[in-house]
Amino acid sequence: MAIFEWIIALLLGAALLAALAQKIGAPYPTFLALGGVLLAFIPGSPNWTLDPHLALTLFVAPVLLDAAYDTSLRDLRANWRPVAGLVIAAVGTTVIAVAIAAKWLIPGMPWPVAIALGAIVAPPDAAAATAVMRQVKLPHRLLKILEGESLLNDASALLVYRLAIMSAITGTFGISSFAPVFLLTVFGSLAAGIACAFAIRPLISFVRDVSISVILQFACTFGVWIAAEAIGLSGILTLVAFAMTMARYSGPNISARMRIPVFAVWETVVFVLNAFAFVLIGLQLRPIWERLEVGSERTDALMTAGVVLIVTIAARFAWVMGYTVIKRRLFDRSSIDDSGKPTFASGVVVSWAGMRGIVTLAAAFAIPETLPNGMPFPYRDLILMCAFAVVLGTLVLQGLTIKLLIRRLGLTDDDPVTREVRFGRARAYQVVLDYLKGNDSLPAQLLRKEYTALLDLNTGSSSDAPFDDVPGGPLRRDLIGLARREATELRRTDIIGDDAYRILVRELDWAELSAGGDREN
Repeated sequence: MAIFEWIIALLLGAALLAALAQKIGAPYPTFLALGGVLLAFIPGSPNWTLDPHLALTLFVAPVLLDAAYDTSLRDLRANWRPVAGLVIAAVGTTVIAVAIAAKWLIPGMPWPVAIALGAIVAPPDAAAATAVMRQVKLPHRLLKILEGESLLNDASALLVYRLAIMSAITGTFGISSFAPVFLLTVFGSLAAGIACAFAIRPLISFVRDVSISVILQFACTFGVWIAAEAIGLSGILTLVAFAMTMARYSGPNISARMRIPVFAVWETVVFVLNAFAFVLIGLQLRPIWERLEVGSERTDALMTAGVVLIVTIAARFAWVMGYTVIKRRLFDRSSIDDSGKPTFASGVVVSWAGMRGIVTLAAAFAIPETLPNGMPFPYRDLILMCAFAVVLGTLVLQGLTIKLLIRRLGLTDDDPVTREVRFGRARAYQVVLDYLKGNDSLPAQLLRKEYTALLDLNTGSSSDAPFDDVPGGPLRRDLIGLARREATELRRTDIIGDDAYRILVRELDWAELSAGGDREN
């Protein structure tokens, strides 16, 4: 009963902290991190432990699938160079810099352990940054770059992490021996994820009950991850490929009655997992702190964690600003249109958006407690402390100042998503008006007048109107289905992006429900 009471109290506390963060315009993981630290040192707080092998699966898999499902392939293709630079070069720079710093501070630390530490703190969790950036209208391209990075950098960092942990366990370390494994893991994981999506899609599409569908989705999410890890593939890459394929080919076939509650459940689960990740890692700090001897040992641990935090922030700055300078010079020496030329202001914001989050915490916690010979994993407590210091430090230092920084730099957004939404609405209205031609029934005449007026609003200079401004009726449900198919086709042909598509589909879902859309589609 005591555990259940603590769970209720923690959920309530997390909800209140998130509400406070939203009120002041800060990312809620910042407040969750602070709450986890405070809870660790409250007398009588629970002493919970979690199987390290379960940490990545439980905390990362659902969060990653939720992010991958909403990722725009069109935006990834358009920004593949800066995204690849952040995913590969920026992560690699951070891994190397942190490993060298850790080895310098602690000469006895084996190289595989130092590299594992670097891989743990390397991947930023841009979800916290983009939550703030949406409030201040950051340029759309920068937002898409950060979202693309947050999806893929976990894969690159955790592949290095996985190889480093294997090296620490086996006692061997060599790039040549791991290169084939690395390539096989990358391409094999992508192929497996796509294959799983096409295999599971008929099952997901067949189910029409919300509760059963949610259970199936979570079971498939964990099942794909566990199966990939069991056969030596990357759970992250497999799940990313699985989610993006499902979103592209199964999403349009889901009815409004299914989509709205299912999405609400996923959003809630992602929040709860974030809350418990910070709490569980925070609870590990107290026993770690108590195991350290009072005096020099604690001072050394705090100093190491502080240096790792500074190096982590500085390494991202070094890569991003170096890339910005080189890219600007290439633009200056060529006749390329300056519309894609990076600015120093955008480089500063991308550099400062490197907040760490749930992946760093879960990866640190997933380090095995003992080696196969029964000996403790070297420096595991120190790695946990460094990981939490980086997460807490970046969320507090960067998370609470990035909004002010964006405003000071004067970065603005020309809102291309709104333009695409208006265009998508107009095309969908025109399709349904064409469908109504020749239908002289009273409902058709009324709807023709309504849709004609809404088409005029969305093709005007300033006004617009969403789909649910029109009264309901059986005929209207047919028209909404027609409009949804048109929106899907516009997304498929890249005429509109995924952000605009999701807004249109959300409007159509609510319009369908307001029209009595309780039938099966």
